[in-house]
Amino acid sequence: MQIDSHQHFWQYNPVRDAWITDAMKEIRRDFMPADLKSVLEQNNMDGCVAVQADQSEEETDFLLKLAEEHNFIKGVVGWVDLLAENVEERLLHFTSYKKFKGVRHIVQAEPMGFMEQSNFRRGIKALGKHNLSYDILIKPRQLNEAINLVRSFPRQKFVLDHMAKPAVSNGMDTQWKDAITGLALHKNVFCKVSGLVTEAENFKWNGQDLTAFLEVATNAFGTERLLFGSDWPVCLVAAQYKEVKEIITNYFKGNQLERVMGTNAIQFYNIDN
Repeated sequence: MQIDSHQHFWQYNPVRDAWITDAMKEIRRDFMPADLKSVLEQNNMDGCVAVQADQSEEETDFLLKLAEEHNFIKGVVGWVDLLAENVEERLLHFTSYKKFKGVRHIVQAEPMGFMEQSNFRRGIKALGKHNLSYDILIKPRQLNEAINLVRSFPRQKFVLDHMAKPAVSNGMDTQWKDAITGLALHKNVFCKVSGLVTEAENFKWNGQDLTAFLEVATNAFGTERLLFGSDWPVCLVAAQYKEVKEIITNYFKGNQLERVMGTNAIQFYNIDN
């Protein structure tokens, strides 16, 4: 199967979704499974993993309901308050849903030191008891903090979203490169080759710029720990789904491409047919 490891659904709410700026007005509307299904079919994709875009349990319930109704949604990465005293109880509740695969917190918007908190780390520890993964959503400045986190939990499955969002229009950032290489030394960490087109200045990108960043990720993680993610519909402010996929299919070939486009996601998220 070819699996898109990272996409979102939402019913647009201007207050809740204030992160969608005027520059991104193309995505100020609802995006539901009916919108994505035809796109996946046109691009020969067999399924996807729906990832939270709002930090609420209502969001997790929303995504799980969609996954129950649509077989092509193979997994859900939801939100649970990892800092809460009752985190174990909430995880136990959500793991009753077969397609609940992991948790994400939007750490990129948090202050430095967020991942060092004892309460947060208690929540991460709880994930392991339920064989749940954790999606790391951060900016480059937080990479060293992420390295400390994954080092502390060597048996926990982590995946880095969007390669930590490097500023691809500014050329190669050696600090980002070194930190990505350091993060990848921890074999419990995977990386999504996703979200790069929207990190380009004014959403204007070219494939040559992106290739240098893909090379860093590939050299660091190897093709055994890279997952394709479209970041649909966010990607639409910069590129169509077909273009995002072609960035990956033009770079990887043969068995390497097969792993990145599906096998790794199936294994990481424990996806069934």
